[in-house]
Amino acid sequence: MNGSRNADKALEQIKAVTFDVGGTLIEPWPSVGHVYAEVAARHGLREFSAEQLNTRFKTSWRARKNFEHSRHEWAELVNEVFGISHAEPFSETFFSELYERFATPDAWRVFEDVVPALDTLAARGIRLGIISNWDERLRGLLRKLKLERYFVALTVSREVGFPKPSGVIFRQAAAELGLSPGAILHVGDSLEMDVAGAKTAGFQALQIHRGADSVDGQLRSLAELSAKIGNPLPIN
Repeated sequence: MNGSRNADKALEQIKAVTFDVGGTLIEPWPSVGHVYAEVAARHGLREFSAEQLNTRFKTSWRARKNFEHSRHEWAELVNEVFGISHAEPFSETFFSELYERFATPDAWRVFEDVVPALDTLAARGIRLGIISNWDERLRGLLRKLKLERYFVALTVSREVGFPKPSGVIFRQAAAELGLSPGAILHVGDSLEMDVAGAKTAGFQALQIHRGADSVDGQLRSLAELSAKIGNPLPIN
């Protein structure tokens, strides 16, 4: 109980909130498998269902450690999902189209609670930032989704050279925001990448788990954020 009260008190001192992107602000739409199947069909690969590709993608994604989000690593993952040999000549052309597709807004859906929460926090003077394991496509994608305007700091792993849960990317975000880590709350969907990584760097942290039963340290909706954060302190 005391731990919960102390956590709530710490949240009252928050001056900025940083967000993970995938699974927190946006999600692939209708799913990774649907997008893969649609693009693949245009290249003669019609034997894969969206459901099958979703399963293969999840298996390949979970097996990867220290993923740096380079184009080469994404190509390897896609080839693995489809069982395409690197020696097959059309694989790069196929991958290039797929890679660019995920840079477009029609491959993504913004969660319904995102814009209202960002509007509320921004109106209260809370600084907003992004800390995301992503690549060079993220800035343009957020701009096309009309989300970039909310954020005063965009910290992207491919640009920093250190993905979450490394403390380097969190400290870089704190420097961009001009704040000490303890004055920043990070929100993300991964306990390992977001919550553990943020806390190790000295941030406050909350996990977003939409639709789950309410537990300490977890949000069911970003709409709950405003009530958890007190009035921001003046920024020195």
